[in-house]
Amino acid sequence: MKIAIIGGGAAGFFAAINIKRTVHDAEIRIFEGGTKVLAKLAVTGGGRCNVTNSFRDASNLEKIYPRGATLMKRLFNVFDNNDAMRWFEDDGIRLVTQEDQCVFPISQDAMEIVRAFINEAKMLGVRVLTNCKVTDIAEDGEDEYEVSYERGNGAGGNGVEASGKEIFDIVIVTTGGSPKESGLNFVKGLGLEIIQPVPSLFSLNIPDVNLRRLTGSVIENAEVSVSGTKLRSQGPLLITDWGMSGPAILKLSSLGARLLKENDYKVKLAVNWTGGMNSSEIAEHLGLLFSTIAAKKQISSVSVFGITSRLWSYLLYRATVPDGTRCHEIGKKALNKLCETLSNDIYLTSGNGKYKKEFVTCGGVALSNVNYATLECRKHGNLYFAGEVLDVDAVTGGFNLQAAWTMGYVVAKSIIEKGSGE
Repeated sequence: MKIAIIGGGAAGFFAAINIKRTVHDAEIRIFEGGTKVLAKLAVTGGGRCNVTNSFRDASNLEKIYPRGATLMKRLFNVFDNNDAMRWFEDDGIRLVTQEDQCVFPISQDAMEIVRAFINEAKMLGVRVLTNCKVTDIAEDGEDEYEVSYERGNGAGGNGVEASGKEIFDIVIVTTGGSPKESGLNFVKGLGLEIIQPVPSLFSLNIPDVNLRRLTGSVIENAEVSVSGTKLRSQGPLLITDWGMSGPAILKLSSLGARLLKENDYKVKLAVNWTGGMNSSEIAEHLGLLFSTIAAKKQISSVSVFGITSRLWSYLLYRATVPDGTRCHEIGKKALNKLCETLSNDIYLTSGNGKYKKEFVTCGGVALSNVNYATLECRKHGNLYFAGEVLDVDAVTGGFNLQAAWTMGYVVAKSIIEKGSGE
């Protein structure tokens, strides 16, 4: 069994290791176009590696996987987050579940997992070729594939020429998300349905100088939405020197990836700084506060809804309420304006920004191309797809990596069972 894995990322390594643990004489070669394998894994979770999620709060997979929820629900019956956590623990990587249900290695070091994967692949005899870009995959005879590749400058070693072609019994494509459709040109000759890739997890640019002066401010529970649509999300929000980021914005960008792209990332972003209270509820809360214990205080000195003093002063400015106003002096009109600002603060976005190096896309190889039980290509036997190269992506929180583990495992299991005749 000679297997080519195209892409040295999480799904590719996970598939390779799980195959080799059972089929010891399988000849597996990982082709990685970059200079390093597992580069994205090394930076995920801010370099701490958000391995997976407890899924405790994931009552609806469609809110977790905007694209691919049906597929993931089926595949989780084979290998889910609990299986992944056991897999890593059995491999000697101790994990911890945070209050937000994100799961990290106790070491808080993504390189622990990167090193573990590289070392085990080497021990099992998986050959890894870096700076080796696959340029074409073509069927050769019955369910065999000719893989064409080019070696980059300075790659060296492994006895492979600067360019070449090899025949493989099985090909697994795990190249991850591609920012452009041209990144999938190597499968173009296979006649697959490809969905135009677009960015999925990103922050939003907001050209408001006064807002940007609050760089670093964090609101632990905000609700954001796109005006005129049903798109909304909730969670921590971070103000940056280019606009807004944080889990609330990243989740919104994932849920609305295509709509935001269609609007050139220029939309009306509505922020509820209270986390979901409506204007009437806010008015009732503030009215009671301003007329009792805080009545004689300056409104700028009052702490409400966990909003920092810097942000509170800014929101008072947005609502045209003077800083020196005392709470009992605020009139009904000014109070209504403040409540509207707190519940529905509108900002015009001017573009999108990448989420550091953790670039995620939606789109890619359409799910119509694969068997949902095995991830084998419907048109071409012994050709498999796993990971973000498929039109599957998730909101932030460890869910994208879980998809990689699940799909990598399912592909490995499918190949092992097919090889054994089960």
